[in-house]
Formats: sequence, C-alpha cells, structure tokens
Amino acid sequence: MTGYLSAYFSILVFIGIGIVVGLVPILAGHLIGKKKPNPIKDSAYECGFPAFENARLPFDVRFYLVAILFILFDLETAFLFPWAVTLRTTKIAGLVAMAIFVGVLVLGFIYEWRKGALEWE
Repeated sequence: MTGYLSAYFSILVFIGIGIVVGLVPILAGHLIGKKKPNPIKDSAYECGFPAFENARLPFDVRFYLVAILFILFDLETAFLFPWAVTLRTTKIAGLVAMAIFVGVLVLGFIYEWRKGALEWE
C-alpha cells in the first residue's frame, strides 16, 4: 500500500478495532447470558414500583426549565476547556473574550435566581 491508501490504513484499522470492541461484548452477552424470561423481568421498569397513572400526563414546566438551565451551564463548561487549552496563544484577547462570556452567563444566572426559577416548591 503506497500513496494515499497508506495514509488511510491506520484510520481503517482504528475503525475496525472500534467496531470489534463495540460488538464483542454485545454478542458475548447474547450468546453466554441465561435466557430465563419471567413476568417480573419482562415488565417495564419505572422506579421500582408499578405505574399508577397515565404516562401521557403533561409535565410541570419546572422540569423543562431545570433541564434548559442544566444544558446552558453544561455548555458553558464545554466552552471553558478549549479556551483553557488555547489561552497561551490567544493571550489577553482570549482572556477578555472569555471574561465577557462568563460575565454574561453569570448575569443570566443571577437573573434566574432572583426570579425564583431555581426554587422548587
């Protein structure tokens, strides 16, 4: 293998190993695992007790608000890692840009806190 194909061979090997590592445990569990079905194992698992209401009832809006706030602050941390890695190359401009970014997020957090969005009644 010469030329272009040799550059892609290592990627092909890596993909193949990833597929094998992903499929071998699934196949081993299917082939080796015991197959003794019973009604308790086949029932839907919710919280350890049987469902007592319809699952299609609307949720409280606070669940969605907490989820959105979690995603917001989770993304904040996802942006902090690449910034920390490139801080030496971006120097003071990167520091100022991230300070503005974090400042806006902190202001949003304070606003949500004062509005009572984080309070659970």
